[in-house]
Amino acid sequence: MESKLPKHFKLITFLLVIITTLSLKAQEEPFNCDYNAYLFQRNDIYALDLASGSSYIVKEDITPGSINAVGYNPADGYIWGSLSTPAKTIVRIGKNFNVETFYVDELPNSSRYVGDVSSEGIYYLKGGGTSYYKIDLNPESQNYTKYISSETLSKNISVHDWAFNSVDGHLYTVEKKTNILYRINATTGEVISLGEVPILAGLTYTYGAVYFDKSGRFYVSANQTGTVYVIQSVQTLEPGSQLDSNLFAYGPSSSSNDGARCPTAPVPQEDCSNGLDDDGDGLVDCDDPACSGVAVCPVLAPQVSSGNDGGLESNDRLSQQINQRNYLRKKGNYKFDKLKAKKVIKSKKYKKSAAKSTNFDLKDLIPLDVIAGTTTVESSPLDLIAITNATELYSVDYVKDGETIAVVLATKTENGVYEHTKFICDRLLGAELLSVSTIELFQQESEEGEEEQEGDGVHFIKSIIKNSNGTKEFVLSFSGRLINGDKNFEIDSHWNIDKYQAGATYYNFQIWSNSVDDLLTLGEEALALFEIQKPILDYETSSPPPVFVKKGKYVNGTLELELINVRRSKSVVIDAGFKRTETSATEYFNDKIDLKGNYLESLVIETGNIFDIGFRIENEYNLTPDDLFMSDGVWGKDDSPEGTIVSEFAITQNENIYTGSGYRVERNIALKATTSAYVSAFRSLTPRFTAVDLSKFSTLELDAKGTGDVEITIVKESIGAWENQFRTTVKLNDTESHYAIPFSHFVSALGGSIDLSDTVNIVFTMSSDGTTVLEKQLNLKDIQFTARPLAVDTNVIAENEVLLVPNPMKYSSELSFYSETNATTKIEVYNITGSLIREIKTQTIIGNNRVSMLREGLKSGIYFIKIRNDFRNYKIVKLVMK
Repeated sequence: MESKLPKHFKLITFLLVIITTLSLKAQEEPFNCDYNAYLFQRNDIYALDLASGSSYIVKEDITPGSINAVGYNPADGYIWGSLSTPAKTIVRIGKNFNVETFYVDELPNSSRYVGDVSSEGIYYLKGGGTSYYKIDLNPESQNYTKYISSETLSKNISVHDWAFNSVDGHLYTVEKKTNILYRINATTGEVISLGEVPILAGLTYTYGAVYFDKSGRFYVSANQTGTVYVIQSVQTLEPGSQLDSNLFAYGPSSSSNDGARCPTAPVPQEDCSNGLDDDGDGLVDCDDPACSGVAVCPVLAPQVSSGNDGGLESNDRLSQQINQRNYLRKKGNYKFDKLKAKKVIKSKKYKKSAAKSTNFDLKDLIPLDVIAGTTTVESSPLDLIAITNATELYSVDYVKDGETIAVVLATKTENGVYEHTKFICDRLLGAELLSVSTIELFQQESEEGEEEQEGDGVHFIKSIIKNSNGTKEFVLSFSGRLINGDKNFEIDSHWNIDKYQAGATYYNFQIWSNSVDDLLTLGEEALALFEIQKPILDYETSSPPPVFVKKGKYVNGTLELELINVRRSKSVVIDAGFKRTETSATEYFNDKIDLKGNYLESLVIETGNIFDIGFRIENEYNLTPDDLFMSDGVWGKDDSPEGTIVSEFAITQNENIYTGSGYRVERNIALKATTSAYVSAFRSLTPRFTAVDLSKFSTLELDAKGTGDVEITIVKESIGAWENQFRTTVKLNDTESHYAIPFSHFVSALGGSIDLSDTVNIVFTMSSDGTTVLEKQLNLKDIQFTARPLAVDTNVIAENEVLLVPNPMKYSSELSFYSETNATTKIEVYNITGSLIREIKTQTIIGNNRVSMLREGLKSGIYFIKIRNDFRNYKIVKLVMK
């Protein structure tokens, strides 16, 4: 009798055939000792480069249930893991990330989150407690995929991953909280304590992903911060041995995670003293965390920038206002002194919610007494309130041993998010973005040694910034907004400002620290303080950009960028808006640019002369784009005296791309004003008033015209008092002339010679007598600092000085003097009664000038020589005639 299958059963059978075919195809592509580490988070898989800490997702939702206890199987080249659903199931994964599942009835229904596979193909997996399970995964065995036995560890340890060392064949793991390194004999279950790992001392992290390389280096990843630590040559250790441990990389945070890697694959190592990027992570020598603490890279905890200096917004609206603020700070001799600042003390109200009818303050959200050994001082830059979209502002510095080691800058904005993020601005201001990954905040403790449960932690983007002065800052930002009728908070954290809700009121937090561990502490405490005021109902966060600019600079009409291309994109789209000057209209461009697909990529974009640019780099995966904003130093005017009226302040772009070897101060200005006191034009060399080293130059050159004397002040960062800055004066007229002013002509009330290794600003001031109202005009073009040779000898003659040699004169003498500009100069000789007896006209040139004078019948006696032109009157020289 012929039987017939129901139609739905035929469909099921057909689908099973397809699934089986896919599984068989997966078997054809094992990993075969891929150099990547693979990080599993629930049912997503990330490829992790241990050398750089960078990661990217390679497969999402690979299985219905979560995968844990993963390990690379040297016997077949596949990665194996344990599934949460279906129960008692293990899974095999090939290089194309198709899966095949196997049911093992002897396994427990749950709590299987620690696992790895030996070189013989035996899978060892466990959960809480001392029991662990062995499964045969050797494809040559008759018992392939079958349960072997259950064994018992000699000691109950709280661990969340283990890995086989191919050098000695033992399992190794690090225990949560105690940070003890254990060696485990997988065959006998003997657990041997090798001591606390020094680099982990004092930490309380979960180490949910661990890996080996072929040399027996053991890599341990902290779930909460993503930091990867290394322990050297663990196979040589015995109980009581000195453990050699260190930082290795800053990777992504991860919960419900596990790691797998071929244990015989090498991991590139950084040579910390050869000036090369040996491991290909974009970091050279001491910038690489793997070099921290070696002889040439001692462990330092340098201070970070104060909150009092913070607040530069990432847009093109406020550059001039903030430049004015920084100029007035410098001119007013303002300097924040953290040692004299107001201390912030924890009150009885700390971590207590406000009454339902009252509002809370920003101060109620500031973490206190959470970083051991620190004093908290108020550092609020209140002068930002008037010029940013912040309606309230409060910041604190956490000070240890006299140095600021961490900062929280909090603002309240009522019409959209606060628009400053350090990672957007700082890269084109001389800083480098060394790393972008995630940090996990608000993770709950799991019970009975179980792996973390879903929803425990929230992943925020953390970035590591290397400032232009060499210090490093770990940076985190998020903003809270009230929802649900103001009963709850939603916490938003995004790389891109346009991801925040437009027009909303936000409580914005910028946190930076010199330690990723302190960053985690401050972030978690800040969120706890939000929770106390209004329960947090939701989190909206973004993932890090897979292609981002490590560093960049604008140089003479080109934008030079160095990209970190984590996912090896083959192209990006750059969408930019830029302005030629501070006051010109915004122009736009959009272009697709091909990449080589390398981890590090260099781009040069021809922009022409520009003042600022904001641009977005879109990647081909349609993931988080990278945003940057750059502003040059800014031209501003100081018309603060009462009665000073500026009728024109125009900024124009240079006519040509600079090709000289000096340092050009870009853009030209024209200023007209009436004043009885003074009016100034000033130019910061950087938008943040940071110092620029101009010490290799000797001369200030410019084209100028105007009315009368102009005092030029070069502002040094290291000089606190405004009146002690170095100055000189030149005379202008209504004919444009080129000036070359040697630095030796700049003098300070303190005396000494000028050292321009820390130049921040240059100021041009025209003055009256305090009573008479004068019209002032100033036009400046093509300003540059140069190393121009200015004389036939090496010594520049002092300002207004005239040298006469020999004196007394017998037959002839030589006059020497310096001229800042080319001019027609009169040399006049007067006798002792004041009568002009001789006049010589000569064309002087920029630099030291020498003019020969002959006796030509002058009688013995005393004469006076006066030298003058339209730009300068020199000191009168007495001539003695023999």
